[in-house]
Amino acid sequence: MLRYSLLSIPSLRFHATVRSIHGTPILFWRLKDETKLGESQVIERIVRIIIHNRAETISGLSFEFSVKILDGVVEKLKLKPELSLEFFRLAKKDSKFRPPPRSYCKIIHILSRGRMFDDAKAFLHELVGMFRSEVSDAFIFNELLDVYREFSFSSIVFDMLLKVYAQRGMTKKALYVFDNMGRFGFCPSLRSCNSVIGSLVQKSENYVAFQFYEQMVQIGIVPDVFTVTMIVDAYCKEGMVERGLEFMMEMDRKGFELNKVTYHALINGYCNLGETNSGFQVLRLMDDKGILPDAVTYSLFIKGYCKEGKLEEAEKLLYEIKEKYDMVRDEVAFGTVISGYCRNGKMEDAIRVQEMMVHEGLKTNVITCNILINGFCKLGKLREANQVITDMVLSWGLQPDSYSYNALLDGYCRKGLMDVAFELCNEMQQKGIKPTVLTYNTLIKGFCRNNRIDDAVNLWYVMKNRGVKPNEVTCSTLLDAFFKVGNHERALTLWNRILNMGLTNEITFNTMINGLFSMGKVVEANELYGRMENLGCFADNITYRILIDGYSKAGNIGQAFLVKKKMENNGILPSIEMYNSLISGLFKSDKSNEVQDILVEMENKGLSPNIVTYGALVHGWCREGKLEKAFIIYLEMTKKGLTPNLIILCSLLSTLYRFGRINEANMFLQKMVGVDLSIGSTNCSKLIDHGSSEHVIEKINAFLNETAGTCMLPKVILYNIVLCGLCKSGRSGDARNLFVELLRRGFIPDNFTYCTLIHGCATTGDVNEAFKLRDEMLTRGITPNIVTYNTLIGGLCKSGNIDRAVRLFTKLPQKSLSPDVISFNTLIDGYCKSGQLSEAFMLKNEMIEKGIPPTVVTYSVLINGFSKIGDMETSRKLLDEMIQRGVNPHYVTLSARFHGCIRSGNVDQISNLYGDMHKRGLLSGVRDDRQNCLTDNMEARMPISQTILEAVC
Repeated sequence: MLRYSLLSIPSLRFHATVRSIHGTPILFWRLKDETKLGESQVIERIVRIIIHNRAETISGLSFEFSVKILDGVVEKLKLKPELSLEFFRLAKKDSKFRPPPRSYCKIIHILSRGRMFDDAKAFLHELVGMFRSEVSDAFIFNELLDVYREFSFSSIVFDMLLKVYAQRGMTKKALYVFDNMGRFGFCPSLRSCNSVIGSLVQKSENYVAFQFYEQMVQIGIVPDVFTVTMIVDAYCKEGMVERGLEFMMEMDRKGFELNKVTYHALINGYCNLGETNSGFQVLRLMDDKGILPDAVTYSLFIKGYCKEGKLEEAEKLLYEIKEKYDMVRDEVAFGTVISGYCRNGKMEDAIRVQEMMVHEGLKTNVITCNILINGFCKLGKLREANQVITDMVLSWGLQPDSYSYNALLDGYCRKGLMDVAFELCNEMQQKGIKPTVLTYNTLIKGFCRNNRIDDAVNLWYVMKNRGVKPNEVTCSTLLDAFFKVGNHERALTLWNRILNMGLTNEITFNTMINGLFSMGKVVEANELYGRMENLGCFADNITYRILIDGYSKAGNIGQAFLVKKKMENNGILPSIEMYNSLISGLFKSDKSNEVQDILVEMENKGLSPNIVTYGALVHGWCREGKLEKAFIIYLEMTKKGLTPNLIILCSLLSTLYRFGRINEANMFLQKMVGVDLSIGSTNCSKLIDHGSSEHVIEKINAFLNETAGTCMLPKVILYNIVLCGLCKSGRSGDARNLFVELLRRGFIPDNFTYCTLIHGCATTGDVNEAFKLRDEMLTRGITPNIVTYNTLIGGLCKSGNIDRAVRLFTKLPQKSLSPDVISFNTLIDGYCKSGQLSEAFMLKNEMIEKGIPPTVVTYSVLINGFSKIGDMETSRKLLDEMIQRGVNPHYVTLSARFHGCIRSGNVDQISNLYGDMHKRGLLSGVRDDRQNCLTDNMEARMPISQTILEAVC
């Protein structure tokens, strides 16, 4: 037995071993002499100490832990797993030493062989947690494999690794392990496979779950009822309920004993599809198998009815649970109906059902109270929400929890009552409820919603100082706020911090990608999308929607369709939002002839157009000047009971004004704001007439006084529409005078109001008035955005103040704004029109350096500029560069070069260009400017009055 000498004499040396009465030699040595021992000798000594059950004495030895010592001891004790574990834990406790991955793998194998599975799993979780995203999928697997080859045991470790990855939601790494286990003769267990399927379904990677199930069955793993239930649930979550039913019936025929949970998954699938009544067929299947429904079964149907808005049916079923089916109704069933009423804003009915629940002898619980608090807060009824909290304490003997206060906090934040929200926070803490990350997220979101970004950032630091770690939602909220106010520099700085903190998930990536698109940084957005998987995140339906929307807005519709194809290949179904983006993108890319194909595809997939779809169609046809089609779409929308929004109304109005159809625009506006005026009356010109503007403001004021009380639209939208109409018809002076009068009457303008007026002044060349309006915005605390400054830059260019436009452009970063593609295009156009083509060309290069890809507008302006001065070589190079970058030239681009070739008399180039235009289907567009004007005027006078009359009557 190894012992230390109790003597403390410094000069003590080794003594000869003395045999004790037990026959165990007693060893004596000086501690300082151990430093002279080699590592192999230290290993031997430590092994002897541990074998003799004196591990507590190791701390007195004079040596430093190293990988060689740790592995040497563990390997010598590999057939004694308890002793190996004891020493490994000692090594972990050493503050100066950290066991490497290979050492972890060795102890895991040793513990598994000794059937100490709990300890082995704990170390596996620890190892995986240490290297969550920094290493490749193969790293830990390969380390374990090398140790397996060295020790010749234990293969069960790989199955454990598979399950650990699944439990931690690291599905990509789990799939790698599964794919490679068979290569080395290892077979995964059913339990581990079920864990993988469960994790995939939980992360909505349902199509991957289907493929995994097929592979699992192919290698001979027999599923059980849990496997079947999860696959049925996955089909239902993808909206493939009928396929889920077929799968369940198939497994039933194979002899699987399905349980109630399986049938519940199917019922829930029908309810989530909005087909609650169809779910009752599952009850018949349950009855055939002798499985009796319970209160949970009927609660699923109640939830389905509530989701469909069929609250009367839901409450009727709640009544029948007791009266018809003789079952006990619980708090969950009542709470589901209460929640349904709250979501639909029917708080009186929610309170009535809650009182019914109490009358039946059930106690109101905290969950029910929180549902009521949240319902009142969503409606802005904060007094009633506070009353619920009071009743919780005084009437029901309940204590509000963190969720109760957070719901009330959200209500105050939505109303902009941030000071009251902070008082509530103090009250929370006084009652012993510590603010959680959700509390801080709610407050930060409230600050951001009220444009108090600096306060939000300060709160970020406060929460960190108080020991509350920001999460992905916190980061995404701030990131989104920075992008929305145009403070791109702070957004990029925050993103780097997010990466360093390891707070990346699908939400943060989606927010950042969307922000980069909003900056016009399409290339960077695509690169970041490519990095997602390397950082352990997978693109979801939101990611693909952002990418498709971003490419569509950038005019790169071809890339948008490639993303759509990839999304569908990955098993993610297209959404109505995706199709809306594609429709807008087709119009922007001058491919309106393909819009009908998209609408047909939507219909085939069972997707109905919504208000945004109709808005995209109306705006697109108006943009092309095809009013007939625009009004047909408008009529179709209104017949379906959809109320037009501001974008649709302004698109129709502005197009009518643009074509000089003032009377028809006025008629449409009068109908739009809900005023019943006959078309033949003198009121037709009540808003705007073609005479002098002496009495126009009085007339408009009278009209607004009549309509403001009964208007179907909010006042600010009504006033903005009228101001927009005046500006679009070239009457910016009248718009400005009306604006002054509206301010006198208490009108509170918004960003849209000022942008409309500034655009009107800039368009008519009144740049000084436009800048006065900009200054007025700042005085009112409204921050001009990049759209405002783009309008000002355009106005300066149009009025010939190119130098002033350049100065304003260079000052944008000082205003925490980054120039976007429109900023660059506007200034490039200004340079070209002023004959400064070299500066325009250099600005295009600067644009590329900043990561903003030139658009078809950029190249068209430059090609037109160089073609006009006869520099056909440069215009040709620009056209080649344009095509190389994947930007498709349209009629304007090639027409400019065509006319340049005609002026230069270059017959060969004319012939080549003619053939190119013919290939691109643009031959019919080769017209001179005078023909273009004539055609536009003819189109403006097309007889669409009958369609408009139908729309306004």
